[in-house]
Amino acid sequence: MSLVSALARGRRAAERLMTDGCEIETVTGSTTDPESGEVTDTVEQVYAGRCRVQQATTTAGETNVGEAELLMLSRVLQLPVATSPGVRAGHRVRITACANDPDLVGRLFVVRTEFAKSHATSRRLGIQEATS
Repeated sequence: MSLVSALARGRRAAERLMTDGCEIETVTGSTTDPESGEVTDTVEQVYAGRCRVQQATTTAGETNVGEAELLMLSRVLQLPVATSPGVRAGHRVRITACANDPDLVGRLFVVRTEFAKSHATSRRLGIQEATS
């Protein structure tokens, strides 16, 4: 079996496990409502499609923001290699579907670490969720 065919086979196997759905967006700017002063981010979609969420080895850390203490939960987001170029640290992730854990649907994460290697079967991104 050649490297190319082994890699294609591995990617197909990894994608079969991606039974969840997500949308990934980047903030392109912001607008301010002149009456209320409310600032709203303007965003551009970077990716929408299948994914898989996994528990990260290092799972939690505490962060203080002002007087609030946040618990930062770490996960790994797996995406198909071929259809997810351009996903970068700082992008926002919303889980839109989850076949086996409905509690994940609607959860918001931020991409914290990027992943790249020559023979990847999936694109693995470190994501974090801030909880209080």
